[in-house]
Parts: sequence; C-alpha cells; structure tokens
Amino acid sequence: MSGFLPRILAIFVLTTLLAACASSPAVRSTPTGSALPPPDTTSATGAYEGGTDYRIGAQDLLEITVFGVPDLNRAVRVNSNGQISLPLIGGIQAGGRTIPELEKDIGASLEKTYLQNPQVTVFVKEYTSQRITMQGSFKKPGIYSLTGKTTLLQSVAIAGGFDDLAKTDNVLIFRQVDGKKMAAVFDVSAISSGAAEDPQVYGDDIVVVPNSTRKSAFQNFIKAVPALGLFFLL
Repeated sequence: MSGFLPRILAIFVLTTLLAACASSPAVRSTPTGSALPPPDTTSATGAYEGGTDYRIGAQDLLEITVFGVPDLNRAVRVNSNGQISLPLIGGIQAGGRTIPELEKDIGASLEKTYLQNPQVTVFVKEYTSQRITMQGSFKKPGIYSLTGKTTLLQSVAIAGGFDDLAKTDNVLIFRQVDGKKMAAVFDVSAISSGAAEDPQVYGDDIVVVPNSTRKSAFQNFIKAVPALGLFFLL
C-alpha cells in the first residue's frame, strides 16, 4: 500500500496535465534538440537565473544586520509586492534582487542621511518563494523549497531518490514558458553516467517520474506529446 498512493497520484498528474495541454491554446512547440528554456519566474522574483545568485522572492524571511548598530538589526519577511520595511529607511524593494544587490541598496539608503559607510549583511533564513513539485515514483514525493541553484539530479535526491518501480529513462519536467505550457523528457540514467547534461530545475517546475507498471500508458502519453505541441526532449 505504501507505493500505491504515489502511483495513483502520478497517473492523476499526468492525466490532468495531458488534458490541460490538449484543451488549452497556450501551448507552444519548440524544435527538438533545443534546451528546455527557463520558466517565466526568471523574469519575476525569487528565481535562479543561469549562474547568478538567488533572487529574493515574496514570503522569503530575511535577517538583516548592520554592523555596529544593533538597533537596526531585523528579521523581516518579504511581502507579496516584494517589499520589506526597515527602520530609518521605510519600504525598500527586495523582491527580484540578489543578496549583494539588496545589501548595497540598504547601505546606500542608510548612508544618505544616517550612517557613514554602513556595513550591511543580508541572510535568507527561509526560502519560501521557490518550490518544485516531485510526483510519481519517488521515495518521498511532495513539494519542496529550493535553497539554491538546483539540478534535476539534485531534485531527485531531495525527494529521497527513486522507488523500485521508477522508470528513470522517462522523467518529465513540466514548466511555464512565455505563458505557454512546455514539457521535456529526460533520461536520468544517462545524466548520472555523464552521457547527458544535468538540467537545472526552477521554482514551479513539476517533475514527474512514471513507474514500469504503467509503461504502456506512459508510452501513449509520449506519442501524444508532439501532436499537442509540447516541447519534447530525449
């Protein structure tokens, strides 16, 4: 019974996504062989973009320290508009900024009137803006927060690895790109051996791994992918 629920949920996710893609005009095809593009969230807040630092997002909890001025130290949560409120400064935009950028912004605001050469440190205590959904034949399927730049292999490890029935050569990533639904299929065995590149996963990605007992249903899904205009990557 322990593996029954994840299998049912995986089938449900695949069926739901397939139905949504078939009925929605917001689906764009991408030439085979191209990399799966970054999602829409890379242009908003709380995203890892390429090799850059983490970009702060809504609901992240920040610990802000001003060296030598303990009265200005605060733990603040980013609101839904991406802003935080600090003593002497008031509201300041944190969402979409990297940690060094926010440290510089806070320091510049304090330096204008109150302090000379302030040394500001920003630490992210809770990452809550970036989550991925791991569904199907994982040992611990669920929704997980990203705490840094994360690859597909690393996300599999976060979910406890695959269970015994996982079909690791057909792992799907579903993603929203330019307002369109996109999907790609990856062979994790090839990635693990170094024969294929380990792709980056982003917040709001849905990673689904089918199991071998549902092989025929999954093959039918894969065959339908090009007709639906979904991006398909082997």
